[in-house]
Amino acid sequence: QVQLVESGGGLVQAGGSLRLSCAASGRTFSGYTMAWFRQAPGKEREFVAGISRSGTTAFYTDSVKGRFTISRDNAKNTASLQTNSLKPEDTAVYYCAATSGTSYFNRNAYNYWGPGRQVTVSS
Repeated sequence: QVQLVESGGGLVQAGGSLRLSCAASGRTFSGYTMAWFRQAPGKEREFVAGISRSGTTAFYTDSVKGRFTISRDNAKNTASLQTNSLKPEDTAVYYCAATSGTSYFNRNAYNYWGPGRQVTVSS
């Protein structure tokens, strides 16, 4: 198994930036596809970004393309989400997730989750 713990996030004004990090422990980090999901009040948890095991391929939901960047550092067992040009609608709890598979977009494919970090964007 792998354990995931997020850090970062917080409160920022619209147009600002925040960085989220995910520290992984357990089995070899590079063996997992990593992703970030988010869940706003009253909404279901949605896919935000995913990254392949090697870090060479990334996928983003349309609403964050050009603004968010997912990355990973397998040597440090970390994954990050850089969020730029933030909008109030980005406000949510952001979750780091991992799967041994390659189904980036389906939340049910992810069997490891961090506890989440709040991102709040004020207008």
